[in-house]
Amino acid sequence: MRVDFKLHRFSSGDQCTLGLMHRMIGDRLEFRCFTLEDEHRDKKVNGQTRIPAGSYQIKLRTAGGMHPKYAQRYPFHEGMLWLQNVPGFEWIYIHPGNEHTHTEGCILVGRGVRDNRWRAGFLQDSVAAYEEIYKEMVAEINGGRQVYLTVEDIA
Repeated sequence: MRVDFKLHRFSSGDQCTLGLMHRMIGDRLEFRCFTLEDEHRDKKVNGQTRIPAGSYQIKLRTAGGMHPKYAQRYPFHEGMLWLQNVPGFEWIYIHPGNEHTHTEGCILVGRGVRDNRWRAGFLQDSVAAYEEIYKEMVAEINGGRQVYLTVEDIA
């Protein structure tokens, strides 16, 4: 069985991109959190460019340096939420953070957001949002379901 989440990018600024993450429940969307990513670039700059729109399966990754750091920090941690087969990118995760300097190309999550029209966007309550979305996605993965995130540019 497949579980779908949607990320709708609604604002792309000079330094970052803001989005809304929803879970598909039947034919309707249920809001989960705000997101912050690096800005769009026609030519990728390593660690400073958002991933392309598309649909990506999420798996848990326990290798690499971030896993032990997160396992120590978060008692619920079982592995990084890792987006699979992102064209031109490796090791793209969903994780907490507040601003574009925390992304390195990854997707940050938060409960609140500061607009990015006049200055760089900023996520609020990132750790709380991360714990919620993490536990939800991991429960689905551990239940034998395939979790997907579809990223769409709507503005």
